[in-house]
Amino acid sequence: MSNENDQIQDCDSGPNNWVERPLKEVGLWFSGGTPSKKRDDFWNGETPWVSPKDMKRHRLFDTIDHISDSAVKAGARILPRNSVLIVIRGMILAHSAPVAIIQREMACNQDIKAVVSSDDISPDFLAHWLSSNSDLLLGLTTESTHGTKRLPPDSLYRSTIAVPPIAEQEAIASALSDADALIESLEKLLAKKRQIKQGAMQELLTGRRRLPGFEGNWTDTVLRACLSDAPSYGINAAGVEQRGGLPAYLRITDITDDGSLSDDERVAVDHELSDNYKLTENDLVLARTGASVGKSYLYHREDGELVFAGFLIRVQVDHQKLNPLFLFNFTKTEAYWSWVTVMSMRSGQPGINGAEYGSMPLRLPPTMAEQAAIAVVLEDMDHDINAIQARLRKSRQIKQAMMQQLLTGRIRLV
Repeated sequence: MSNENDQIQDCDSGPNNWVERPLKEVGLWFSGGTPSKKRDDFWNGETPWVSPKDMKRHRLFDTIDHISDSAVKAGARILPRNSVLIVIRGMILAHSAPVAIIQREMACNQDIKAVVSSDDISPDFLAHWLSSNSDLLLGLTTESTHGTKRLPPDSLYRSTIAVPPIAEQEAIASALSDADALIESLEKLLAKKRQIKQGAMQELLTGRRRLPGFEGNWTDTVLRACLSDAPSYGINAAGVEQRGGLPAYLRITDITDDGSLSDDERVAVDHELSDNYKLTENDLVLARTGASVGKSYLYHREDGELVFAGFLIRVQVDHQKLNPLFLFNFTKTEAYWSWVTVMSMRSGQPGINGAEYGSMPLRLPPTMAEQAAIAVVLEDMDHDINAIQARLRKSRQIKQAMMQQLLTGRIRLV
């Protein structure tokens, strides 16, 4: 008696009417090149020229750099629309293998391979397959003596792809392209919301724009005048594996550029003095050294018990003088980062100590009520941004699951 699961074949080679082929045979492969940088007449033309820095989207409509007709006449290869590009050299191969389809004629550099697919291969299907199998391709990479990662073309060409009939390829590609369109629309919406918030911060946190109902002059002060205690340094301790009863260890690398906690798994800390370095509600921590100097994070209890590390400085505000959320948002402004840039380089090494953070200039509204109102407006914007981020993460997860099912034939569309 047949089992209903027999209808879905869970195998990498796909269903019986899918044909395995080496990637070498899915179309014509081409290498890119770089026109001479010594020839100004080869550049700033009309033809897009793709390098790995452009490979951030599934479809490429334009590039950062462009080459001229002179470069084309001198031998630069022009690739037709719908060519599929994959990065084969560069440090980006340490964690991803970018793939894209060009939407107009373009050229590319030598760090990229391009394939013009055969008539029986959908370029969209091929591009989605390459993206879905990035782990497989990254496993083929080698490393040069200078540490540069490389995906050898011969190894790439020998990799096999299970190819369904063209009608099924196109159905799969259409479903995944719809998922891509949703992801791209959410990315654009997220970028727009972030831009709006950034503009609002520059206006509201400097007094250039006032909320309705507030008036009076803003005053200039420094951070230390608004603190309940002097800035304090974290604890230097060895990170240990997470286990019950131990607080998480908060390091600079656990804080994202936007001031939230990274999704990466964190280590714990097991030290007899840990309790002295646990963060409390509305503590602000600031990175004091290295390339991340100035990075900030505002602690809330729902983030769990956190012990802050030695390269972080804790700031505790006097709630009668300074709203912690107002201060946190100020650390995202151009004024703050301009100050960080100047202050951190005074000694020749990037770094700002506790006393220097205490000298940070602040411009404050005349009442705590206005600080709080500004903080609420910006917090509402953050809620919108966080909601879009959550939708974007979910959409990416759904697309990943779709690729795993559709590109292996576990789920059939035709």
